[in-house]
Amino acid sequence: MASYAGQLPLAVTMGEPAGIGPELIARIWRRRHELTLPPIAYVGAADALCAYDKDLPIRLITDPAQLSAGNDSTLPVFDIPTKTTIIPGTLNPDNGNAVIKSIDAAVQLASNGQVAGIVTAPIHKAGLYRAGFGAPGHTEYLARLCGLDDDQSVMMLATTGLRVIPITTHVPLKDVARVLTADKIIHAGVVTAHDLRARFGIENPRLAVAGLNPHAGEDGTIGMEEATHIKPAIWALRDHGIDVVGPAPADTLFHAEAREKYDAVLCMYHDQALIPLKTLDFWGGVNITLGLPIIRTSPDHGTALTLSGKGICRLDSMIAAIMTADDIARRVRSGCRNETTDDG
Repeated sequence: MASYAGQLPLAVTMGEPAGIGPELIARIWRRRHELTLPPIAYVGAADALCAYDKDLPIRLITDPAQLSAGNDSTLPVFDIPTKTTIIPGTLNPDNGNAVIKSIDAAVQLASNGQVAGIVTAPIHKAGLYRAGFGAPGHTEYLARLCGLDDDQSVMMLATTGLRVIPITTHVPLKDVARVLTADKIIHAGVVTAHDLRARFGIENPRLAVAGLNPHAGEDGTIGMEEATHIKPAIWALRDHGIDVVGPAPADTLFHAEAREKYDAVLCMYHDQALIPLKTLDFWGGVNITLGLPIIRTSPDHGTALTLSGKGICRLDSMIAAIMTADDIARRVRSGCRNETTDDG
């Protein structure tokens, strides 16, 4: 059983206050002993927690030094009030500034070494855009807060036995070939290999690279992107000393025997990565941001406004996100000693 004595907490942001984020946090914290939950601190509107669980024992704090002053009988809360009353399931863009401030505050805590890492509850981007949110998405915004360009961070989705990295993310399928570049593949491969070593304890990471087209282009008869973009990127990654194979047809990459041959696979577009992951584990996938100076994970689902406040949303992915962040933080603290390549 894990020992958490003296361990810094993870900062868990509220996400969209009307969504399922605060509910998930409240319900998981209630089960903290059963789950052997690592210490967490909530960053966001206390009212969002109370809107779901009015009897939740919380402890308002304003100074990170107070994190070590309490015990696990109360959930420490960095309160960031919303502008209007929170109604679970009812989106109010007026509360968008509080969502943004909660992310800002959590990143600041992590950057200052006052928390072990951050776990972000889902945000509702359409609502945030009206509050002045200027980033394409959560991952890019985190990169900016860490002083990086939007494209420096890399999205990895993971579950036991599979890690996938979509090179292009929220791009219409008709535009994927246009926006895909060798440089993007190279950057994702270098960052992934680095973080698999530094944060997952995999001494010699093995990467697989999926083709874009059916049959990986079949020597140019079904598309040229493998020859013009993907193969040059693979050659460059090998020049970096990375163990990488491909491009491989995507329909051969995800069966059990194939998954034993790599530690992560670079996929060319969103669904190429997410379909196999969610087929293997629909409820428990975790979004992990690579390339940041801080640890960040997130559940692999959205705000689920239609489920919010009803007590019926599943906890699996948020629990997995918290446990994964804790696992990474432990490995980083230990220098990734005694880890193996089969870490899920």
